[in-house]
Amino acid sequence: MGSNCSKDNLSFLKVFGEPFPASRDPKVENPCSTEQSILHKPGYSSKCGPLSNGTVGRRPTLIEPERLKDFGEEDIFNGDVKVYEKKVVESQEFVLMEPPKTRRVSEFRIIPRSPIQYLRFEDISAAAFRIQGEIQKTPCTYSRLSKQYGMEIYLKKEHLHYTGSVKERGAMYLLTSLSQEQQRKGVIVATDCNFSMAVAYHAVELKIPVFVIMPSCCSSPRLRIYRDYGAMVISYGSTNHDSQSHARHLGKDNGYLYLEEDESPAYLAGLGTVGMEIFEQVPKLDAVVVPAAGQYGLLAATAAAIKHLDPHVSVIGIEPDTFPLLLQSLKTDTPIKDMHRNPNRKLYGDLTERSLGVNIFQLAKKLVNKVISVSEEDSLVAMLRFQEFERSTVDTVGAMGLAAILAGQIPQLKGKRVAVVVSSANMELELVRQCMDRALVLDNRVSKFSVQLGEWPGDMAKLLDFLSREDVRLLDVCHRRHSDKSECVSPMGDDGVATHAKNPITWIHCRKRIDPVRLIEW
Repeated sequence: MGSNCSKDNLSFLKVFGEPFPASRDPKVENPCSTEQSILHKPGYSSKCGPLSNGTVGRRPTLIEPERLKDFGEEDIFNGDVKVYEKKVVESQEFVLMEPPKTRRVSEFRIIPRSPIQYLRFEDISAAAFRIQGEIQKTPCTYSRLSKQYGMEIYLKKEHLHYTGSVKERGAMYLLTSLSQEQQRKGVIVATDCNFSMAVAYHAVELKIPVFVIMPSCCSSPRLRIYRDYGAMVISYGSTNHDSQSHARHLGKDNGYLYLEEDESPAYLAGLGTVGMEIFEQVPKLDAVVVPAAGQYGLLAATAAAIKHLDPHVSVIGIEPDTFPLLLQSLKTDTPIKDMHRNPNRKLYGDLTERSLGVNIFQLAKKLVNKVISVSEEDSLVAMLRFQEFERSTVDTVGAMGLAAILAGQIPQLKGKRVAVVVSSANMELELVRQCMDRALVLDNRVSKFSVQLGEWPGDMAKLLDFLSREDVRLLDVCHRRHSDKSECVSPMGDDGVATHAKNPITWIHCRKRIDPVRLIEW
């Protein structure tokens, strides 16, 4: 048996070569050289397999040369050796005490960032969707003054709102933007202005508690308006500043939110809905004339909406020449806080209460094409034109847009289609009467004169007869006696108010024909 095994091993070596190459260590023996060495070694069987846990191990499988390529050994047997090169990069050494390298400013690349828009068109569109069920869509009608001034004038009649002011749009969206907790606690406003009226009315409509702090000098009809809305009115202080301070303290102590006309995004977004409606109502629009109402927020918000819809439409702002806040701010390139002027607060009270906001100034500087200042006289005459041609009563702020056209300050709009925003019509009746009387005088409809007559009988009759022949209608006559030295030789003086009066040359002829008549004042 041993001879047979040795013969088989020799034949296997001759055919396939030695499967186990000779080890360099002479002490290591071939495990399958002889049968005796295999049998006498522990852990091996007669089949040359290692024993594991007393079981016969599996014989290793021989690998054919054709399959050597599958194991990546073909190149080694062919004599080709792959050489792998590995590079070690030395890390950069940092010197702690090395001074930093100085670089010039020109070496830095400055990437400009797009500025964040304070008022986006998406905000205005969202405001229009929110208030569409609460705020009426005011008409924008063709004016009969168009042919007289050589342009197509469309009047956006924002004075037709329930409170008579465009500020209803901003106040309504501002109130709906409040949290439910704040709406439950309530809001508080101060002073008598269009903004307070709009907040008082719409807060009651939204079931929000509202308090109005009014100065004691406010008239009874104005107080009655707030009470009719359903607001709780409190009279405090003698000035607007006292009322505002008291309103802030009450709001802080009781949890009410003090609201004032400012440049908040919600308030401006509500005002900007005017521009969206104008663009929808007037096709092929060339220009929009906007008064400086709402602390110039109406102008800035309308310009933001119009310029987004059509950048080619011109936006022109109008403000009083007695308080040219925006015009002076644009010249100095910074918003002016105090003008150091004393305008007529009865006519422009809403414009003179607060200063120009920074964000409103930036919007107006970027989007408004031109700013024009109009005189008080032109605004009064524009109020008269509204009465005659539009059958509407507006205040001086609402008439400023038309006043710029009547005064001929926008000649570049001749033959174009222009929309004019009529922002408000809140004015007390007594003040309206005074404005109309003065407007008639400015428009040469009414003239006031004083004459001095003698004491001869029939002098007054001669004067009245002369005026009737000159087609003069007397509205009022005030007859009084005055003396220079003594009443014994005092002449009579008459003050008259006449309509359709002609120029003072008429009185020269009057003096020639009526000897005792002497013109004192025209």
